[in-house]
Parts: sequence; C-alpha cells; structure tokens
Amino acid sequence: MNVTTAPNTTANRSRHRPAFTWDAHACLPLDPKTPITLLDNYVAGDVDYVCVNVGMDMNSVAHILRVIAAFRAKIAAHPDKYMQIECFDDLAIAKSKGLLGVGFDLEGSVMLQDVPEMVPVFAKLGVKQIHFAYNRNNSVAGGCHDDDIPLTALGHAMVRAVNNSGMIMDCSHTGRQSSLDIMRASTKPVVFSHANPRVLGGHERCIDDEQIKACADTGGVIGICGFQRFIKSPNAPEVPDMIRHIDYAVKLVGVNHVGIGLDTMPSVAGTNDFPDGVDRAYYWPAERGYGPGAGGAAVFDPKKLPALADALIAGGYKPDDVDKIMGENFVRVARESW
Repeated sequence: MNVTTAPNTTANRSRHRPAFTWDAHACLPLDPKTPITLLDNYVAGDVDYVCVNVGMDMNSVAHILRVIAAFRAKIAAHPDKYMQIECFDDLAIAKSKGLLGVGFDLEGSVMLQDVPEMVPVFAKLGVKQIHFAYNRNNSVAGGCHDDDIPLTALGHAMVRAVNNSGMIMDCSHTGRQSSLDIMRASTKPVVFSHANPRVLGGHERCIDDEQIKACADTGGVIGICGFQRFIKSPNAPEVPDMIRHIDYAVKLVGVNHVGIGLDTMPSVAGTNDFPDGVDRAYYWPAERGYGPGAGGAAVFDPKKLPALADALIAGGYKPDDVDKIMGENFVRVARESW
C-alpha cells in the first residue's frame, strides 16, 4: 500500500507529514439528522482515516440501521471530501485522491441479537471495528463498569465471527477479564481503539499494564484517547497530555503497538444519541468515575494532530516511529484484519 504520495490539501501543515494519519474512534451524534460535515475537523487535522461510531448497546437495531443508512448517504453526497472505506485497498485510493476515508464501528454487541451471523451483515454495511460491551455486562462479554466476568461461550463464537468477517476486534469499554479472554481467543490482532494507561489516567475506563501487554502480544495497537477524564488533564487536553500517555505506552510495549483514538464527541442542537428513557446513570455510574468532580469532558482537538506529530519529532522520536504512532500501526492491523 502506497500511502505517501497524496498532496497535503489542508491549510494545517505539519513540519513532519505522517505517511498516514488514523483516528481509531470518533463519535458523531447518533441521529440521522447529524450533519456529516462535522468530519471536516478531521480533514483540517490532515487525518486520512477516521472510524466513526454508528451504534452502542443502548441503541436499537432499527435505530442503528437508520444511522448507518443516513451516514452512508451523506458521505456519498460529498465525493469531493469523503470516501466510504469498504476494504483495505480503499485506504490507498482515498489517500491518493486527498479524501478522508471513513469507516464505522459498533460499541457493544446487543445489536447482534445473540446471533454471530449478524457480524458479517454489519461488516457489509461498512462496520470495520467492534467491541463487545459498552461499560456494562451483556450476554457476550463483561463491561468495564460492572462485575468482572469472563467472555461467555457466545462471546467466543462472536470473536470467531469477527475474525472471519473482516472487522477489527476492539476491547475498549470491555471488562478486564473479558478483554484478556478476547485477546487469547482472537486469531487476528486485537486493539484498544480508544483507551489510556490506567497508571496515568486513573479511571476505571482506562486499562492496566497487563491488558496493554496482552494487546501488544496479539500484534494489536492501543489508541491513546484524547478524552479529558481518561487522560487526567486539568483542562482541555493538549499535545503534552497526549505525549505523556504515548510515552508510557511506548516504553511499556514498544512503538509498534501505540496509535491514536481520540474519542471526539461533538454535540449538535436538535440531535440525540440516546433512546427515550435510557438510564444514563446505568451506563455512566457516578460511583465509577462519572459523578461531580470526576473531571472534565473536553477532548483533544483533531485539528491539532499535525502539532502532535511535530512534538513527537521534537521529543526525539524518529520520523518512521512517528509515522507508526500517527497511523501506520493501525494500517498494519487493518491489513491483517480486513
């Protein structure tokens, strides 16, 4: 795959232009009315591929399908800016045309309806990545804010389905034991698309050193998350906050297993992520790090990704290693998974 030949088409130039910039997880309001032009923030940050969430455990299958249909149509309506990524080779095509490549991810497995055969159905709709639990336990796996349970028998079947369907297996938001079980069971690299070292972030949604090492052992990648509460910054996260977490992960498992997954979550008036009546306190419990005083909810601005690449160079990282962190590591996982 040649990812180095496309011109820089944005005004936000970096002194070191990474070979490929990949944001492993982003959120848009899960509403068909959401303006897809919110993705322009990634274009402005010289991002080549972004993985956008299209559904979580609390969303119905019908709603998720409406979101997928709307997002796909809106991406297709802007062929001068975006390209739906259907397969690995599409990454190079989008890059060569100066387009932002867009894939989808699912956060949870309730929408699979306990049927492993649902996995390839969602894959054909553009879902390129999935984790099995959104903070809470379900029939497939444990969530990170619930009792720590092992991967279920159904969960093992789901791992096989993901491995066979051309999706990236993710363990963000997943409980500790279930994540370790998934990483042992998977025959493909496993990622944490947006998760930070717990020793630095201090939050239950962060991951411990054993999980980080297990991910690296699969050939996977830890996507450093830009969410303030998990990065543990006093204000909106900036480049030094991201580098603090990148440095720790690189020292622990090496530069081949660290990437970026910002978890941006813009709000839009008149749109709504959540079904009527959803218990937000259940999915984001105050006693597990979401109450008053738990920290802010700002996210690192994707437009600052070029500055992050420059700062990594200034901090002593070799250009080839910066390229790995900024995207090439996730490109490798996609090559092996899709």
